[in-house]
Amino acid sequence: MQHQAKKRFGQNFLIDQNIIDKIITAVNPSAQDHIVEIGPGLGALTRPLLNELDRLDVIELDRDVIPKLEFNCDHDDKLHIHEYDVLKFDFNSLLETDQTKLKIIGNLPYNISTPVLFHLLDYHAHIESMHFMLQKEVVDRIAAVPGNGDYGRLSVMIQSWFQVAPLFIVSSHCFSPAPKVESAILKLVPTTRYAGRIEDAEHYSKLVRLAFSQRRKTLKNTLKDICNVEQIRQAGIDPGQRAEQLTVDDFLKLHACCL
Repeated sequence: MQHQAKKRFGQNFLIDQNIIDKIITAVNPSAQDHIVEIGPGLGALTRPLLNELDRLDVIELDRDVIPKLEFNCDHDDKLHIHEYDVLKFDFNSLLETDQTKLKIIGNLPYNISTPVLFHLLDYHAHIESMHFMLQKEVVDRIAAVPGNGDYGRLSVMIQSWFQVAPLFIVSSHCFSPAPKVESAILKLVPTTRYAGRIEDAEHYSKLVRLAFSQRRKTLKNTLKDICNVEQIRQAGIDPGQRAEQLTVDDFLKLHACCL
């Protein structure tokens, strides 16, 4: 069953079988994996995943696409559809036990990709891995390093909790309708390298947000509401530096000294 893509949902349906196969290979699903697909659309990834899994949860907001998804997946009873806005979805509701780990995948609408990633940070302790199709520009920002023009709040926040691995680029002609930009596949795997040092996630998030709120201003100005000059120096950082010059480790030192 076909479906007319809706601009308000940022729908661009993946149609290239080679890319679909590459994504499934990257995810490497096994029967017992608890996989959650965000925005399954017409089922380009859903169908091959169902062939490998005992159960698949999908989150889809567009109520008009759901009957077509079910039809395209042969009404497979392993498919569990949650008609929900992913930005409001409680991923904890999918956990069978405290030890449950989720593999999350999706072709994220460009207009909400960053908010979705920030939403998922709240569930990092129960995530095994994430594979997302994103606008290449967003992937570049996530993977950026200090001093790079793409480096910013998104880079620091994602790298604080996840190991970042851009996998491959996806041309616009692999979609229908074709977007005006290139996409890329990004793999994220939780890491304790930094996350174990974040004592107060809300404070850390605020610190990073304020630091990048006015990129041309120095830390002593952007952080003045939560961190004084002496505390910045105590972290071993020059108060005259700008946020874009700091590593993730630097932000964690600031976090420890400014709590």
